[in-house]
Amino acid sequence: MKLTFATRPSALARWQTQHVIAKLQAAWPDLKCEEVVITTQGDRVLDKPLPVIGGKGLFTTELEQALLAGEVDAAVHSLKDLPTEDAPGLTVGAIPLRADVRDALICPAGHGLAQLPARAVVGTSSIRRQAQMLASRPDLQIQSIRGNVDTRIRKASQGQYDAIILAAAGVNRLGLEQHITQYFSLDLMLPAPGQGALGIQSRADDARTRDLLAAIDHRPTHLAVTAERAFLAALGGGCSLPVGALASLEGERLRLQGVVAAPDGKRILRVSTVNQIQSLEAAQNLGITLAQEAVAKGAHEILAQLDTK
Repeated sequence: MKLTFATRPSALARWQTQHVIAKLQAAWPDLKCEEVVITTQGDRVLDKPLPVIGGKGLFTTELEQALLAGEVDAAVHSLKDLPTEDAPGLTVGAIPLRADVRDALICPAGHGLAQLPARAVVGTSSIRRQAQMLASRPDLQIQSIRGNVDTRIRKASQGQYDAIILAAAGVNRLGLEQHITQYFSLDLMLPAPGQGALGIQSRADDARTRDLLAAIDHRPTHLAVTAERAFLAALGGGCSLPVGALASLEGERLRLQGVVAAPDGKRILRVSTVNQIQSLEAAQNLGITLAQEAVAKGAHEILAQLDTK
């Protein structure tokens, strides 16, 4: 048996693909795997903020094209980067056990959020992080930062920023956790839908690959991220929206929290719900229902501010 994986060139993307391969080979000892490195638009365009170059699939489109062309069998993505709607002909074949969902502050001076000096410069490429950060510290100066995890940490250490915000999972996966000065509580900052999870894409008509991938699917994670991504999709989709969501399975009950935040942090809308969940369809419906509640409470008015920026 053999599978060929598409992967982006960054150290984190390579780690994630090799992590998935190791899990698959533990489940299928006779399985042989190869990697094909593919550079995406998000990897190439590094001189503009992510919301400016925008668009769905910034870090995934080229990998999906290789899948559809039959050049590879599967592609490993950070699930938060994957569009909420499956590309025609493709499916998410497995979502393994999730890593740390939290965001983390990296400050070379060793400060946490409360200790950052007034008007400190904080680097992030995420409007979601910006909005929630400014809700707590409106004095901070938010500036765009691009590059891989190690590149961003280096920029901070060189003094280009007083601090930066990154997903804890990526920092920890690369063994760089010693740089983290604060893990943000979920009360302070809800993560992006799917943050900390990996999504493994395959062709929808490729039953062999889907059967192999199913061995490493983690059902509680899959249920949780399905609800989170449905919440985002029902609000308009797109990983650049200032929308956070986190679901957790408590027995057979799924608890889902959501946040919609104005980019300047001056308005934060928080919603939550819990329900009995036994299927992916039910998890998806939970996310849609919570999004409808958020809309009824003014979510679209908050998101409309993006159109005027």
